[in-house]
Amino acid sequence: MGKDEGLTERFEENRSHLRAVAYRMLGSLSEADDAVQEAWLRLNRSDTSGVENLGGWLTTIVARVCLDMLRSRKSQREEPWGEHVPEPAVSREAGADPEHEAVLADSVGLALLVVLETLAPAERLAFVLHDMFAVSFDEIAPIVGRTPAAARQLASRARRRVQGSDTALDADITRQREVVEAFLAASRAGDFEALLAVLDPDIVLRADRAILPAGAPAEVRGPEAVARRAGKGGARAARPALVNGAVGLVVAPRGKLIMVLRFTFAGGKITEIDVVADPERLRQLELAVLD
Repeated sequence: MGKDEGLTERFEENRSHLRAVAYRMLGSLSEADDAVQEAWLRLNRSDTSGVENLGGWLTTIVARVCLDMLRSRKSQREEPWGEHVPEPAVSREAGADPEHEAVLADSVGLALLVVLETLAPAERLAFVLHDMFAVSFDEIAPIVGRTPAAARQLASRARRRVQGSDTALDADITRQREVVEAFLAASRAGDFEALLAVLDPDIVLRADRAILPAGAPAEVRGPEAVARRAGKGGARAARPALVNGAVGLVVAPRGKLIMVLRFTFAGGKITEIDVVADPERLRQLELAVLD
């Protein structure tokens, strides 16, 4: 076997792992494939005769490429934040490569990837490499240009965002989730009476004008009016998530974040609904995954 053939074979042995790392870093199938391809090009340009752990070396290269891509993404503010929300890890065509499916459709939930999108690039890299792939902070530190201790802090901050500071275990959060899921089920079913049952008599709904039809009011008051507005579609793409520490809904059809619904609760009912769709306002929200 020639040198080039041997190098190709060793790269292919690591391809699925590299794609998994890149997908979790970038939340995009196409960008993950681009990052893996760039790693292959760099491998061909490098002298790896002294590399003992080629898999680790390639993981580092892919991580650096992904970090550059994330930083470039953050600096290009002319595009709305919503343009960079993650793509669902699903087959793009019938008969897709089984290895591709195994890597990308295993344990990565869309809700987690949406939360990862809110992290700073270095935080995301530290969390993904350490918490998902058991890469040591000694190895992560030079990638992000920090000390191992600082890299540990990056991962810790990211972990708190992802886990919602453990508030998902709080009894109030549990009750909020029950109310939000009842609201979501009623909205999906078009069940007007069930919607009224979870709305406070003084309920108020406010929405960003960008998503409203011409002439529609930005504020609606009263359970009947809010229930009519809530039953007008979009619920099928919604899923519960922690929004600024309280249970809300994220609407992301086909992986593209369109809006977030923030709820205020009192007495086991919803008293306020804030429909956020403006990209700048979305960037300011703290989202976390609900188990």
